[in-house]
Amino acid sequence: MLSLRSVTKRYGALTALDDVSLDIAPGECFGLLGPNGAGKSTLMSLASGLRSPDAGTLTIAGAPVSPADPSSRTALGLVPQSIALYEELSAEQNLRVFGELYGLHGAKLRARIDEDLEAVQLADRRHDQVKHFSGGMQRRLNLIAALLHRPRLLLCDEPTVGVDPQSRNAIFDYLERLNRGGLTIIYSTHYMEEATRLCSRIAIIDHGRILALGTLDELLTRLPFEEEIGFPATPATDALAAQLGGDGTIVTQEGRHRFQPRADFRLSAFYARAEALGLPPRLFTAARPTLEAVFLHLTGRTLRE
Repeated sequence: MLSLRSVTKRYGALTALDDVSLDIAPGECFGLLGPNGAGKSTLMSLASGLRSPDAGTLTIAGAPVSPADPSSRTALGLVPQSIALYEELSAEQNLRVFGELYGLHGAKLRARIDEDLEAVQLADRRHDQVKHFSGGMQRRLNLIAALLHRPRLLLCDEPTVGVDPQSRNAIFDYLERLNRGGLTIIYSTHYMEEATRLCSRIAIIDHGRILALGTLDELLTRLPFEEEIGFPATPATDALAAQLGGDGTIVTQEGRHRFQPRADFRLSAFYARAEALGLPPRLFTAARPTLEAVFLHLTGRTLRE
């Protein structure tokens, strides 16, 4: 559906995308996972034809993507990171504006508006001005504005920024339903749980480069350890953490230590050290590593940095 070949984009001295090649298949939900400034939004702007690459090519279903030729954009919908709605207009009026820009009119447009407002649970607020909507409601409206023309490819650029948990789940449910119906989705995020839930394949991106690409299981094979142990960061456990540096990686974040042992490290040695320090077993939880552990392994820093 979307192909990038050796795509590079620079802004002055900053290389936002650096020789990126990707292929997204029809019907796929593809994730771009990386921190702010990694190049996700730049990739989205190039894929949507809003900007041109400095080198390389992009195609949608074989057709070149270019700001000079908007024809390829009829195949895609874009949900931008910043909400793009007219606050003084009602929800329905906003959708009429966007629908008519896509060439929809009359009964066909009315039917699409009715269907989509119902799908995101905004039908009862259709006549209310958008400025009175919560952030989550605006995000849901922005989403369906990108879908009125029934595109084959949907670009979602961090579409849940500032959204409450209930609205986030509503957006996820709707996107999953669309993807099951055959819509190709590219979803950029810096939240691991979003990529894990929605995406069949994930590209980890940082400093404009694709560092790893695959399914969750394939990405986890990049790690030199198969599980990690978490425990609270306290003065008592800090002594244990200090002993473990040579046996793997210790990450301390949000009041917790995470120990990622080397493949040849015996976990029995970990628990023996904890017992010697008088630390009870209930403090420790062993779990499968996460995408963030993959990112840390590849870059030496966490997603939140």
